[in-house]
Amino acid sequence: MSDETRKLTLEEKRQMKSAARLYAVQALFQMEAAGQSVDNVRREFETHRFGAVYEGDELAEGDVHLFRQILEEAVNWQAAIDQATDRALVAKWPIDRIDPVIRALFRAAGAELKLPATPPKVVINEYVDVANAFFPDGREPKFVNAVLDHMAREAKPEAF
Repeated sequence: MSDETRKLTLEEKRQMKSAARLYAVQALFQMEAAGQSVDNVRREFETHRFGAVYEGDELAEGDVHLFRQILEEAVNWQAAIDQATDRALVAKWPIDRIDPVIRALFRAAGAELKLPATPPKVVINEYVDVANAFFPDGREPKFVNAVLDHMAREAKPEAF
């Protein structure tokens, strides 16, 4: 069986979804930091990052469909997602005062919470893993967990 016709295992599909989430956070960060459009950043990631090889290391192949969904939802619903994030944050720490990587993470997670396919607890766990990738020794993953838990309970209370 050729590589193109081989069926993906559940674990491979899960890894591709996790990679798509990580790429979505990076793309949202890049859009904000560099002032680039969603279309330009999406094309760059899909062309040059998904499965690319850098300095001998192969980057993960991401789930393109999920990546696109997260980006589109994050852009289309950014104001509502930012408001939901603000409600979950301490009053003295509005979203525009937090680390831009975490802001991008909240926007990606908030976008995915709007999608019906992924259960909220999975969204929380996946984005806490992303936070751990960016901040392996910090308190940020616990902070992300708390904020996303609040956002998920607000967005989909029936799931809790």
